[in-house]
Amino acid sequence: MRVAFISGTSIVNSTLFSSWDVSTIETTYGPVTYKHRGSHVLINRHGYGFPLPPHSINYRANIRALAELGFKDVLSVNSVGSLKADIPPGSIVSCSDYVCLQQGPATFFDNELKGGAAGIANNLIPLLVSKLSPEFTIPTGKVYVQMRGPRFETKAEIRIVRSWGDVVGMTAAHEADLCSEAGMNYNSLAVIDNYANGLEGTEIDFSRFKDLVKSNQEKVNRLFSRILEILG
Repeated sequence: MRVAFISGTSIVNSTLFSSWDVSTIETTYGPVTYKHRGSHVLINRHGYGFPLPPHSINYRANIRALAELGFKDVLSVNSVGSLKADIPPGSIVSCSDYVCLQQGPATFFDNELKGGAAGIANNLIPLLVSKLSPEFTIPTGKVYVQMRGPRFETKAEIRIVRSWGDVVGMTAAHEADLCSEAGMNYNSLAVIDNYANGLEGTEIDFSRFKDLVKSNQEKVNRLFSRILEILG
């Protein structure tokens, strides 16, 4: 099955993809470097070299690159914080909708009075959830709340957005919007690396966050190994 993957640095830098070929494609919005093997490509949304923070990611170039490479199905893996006590760190969920009110949507339509239909297709998720079970239990239908970054949310902000959704992150909504505009199916998997700031008495900063991401690395590597087996 021909599928493009979008992920963060922890997955791209894992040994699982170290032997994949590396290429660069030029797009209207800038160059995009990607890894590829067989019928799959992998983009690090933060870029190679010095990773860009979420608010500076060239989302339009990333998604345009996948469209120009001929992909229709995109599977995104996002690192998120949990907004719910019953979704602890280490969990993996799939989001079917999102809230993005802190900033305008990413769009390809700068000079046209039109836009894509908002939403997450998740056409691959039923197959993946079924085949990954029982090793991985992946709740579906969750709501992703996107914040701008690059800083984490304040405790007061988390108290407000807890009623908006289930997880909080800084990237998925832009990717979903652009995939919709480009006619591609966006599929969501979200890895819970931490409780959101103040939830369950926790505090979060980038030092703690990086440690939490590292603690999930083995599980994420295993998840991607299984996904590659399932998608062939």
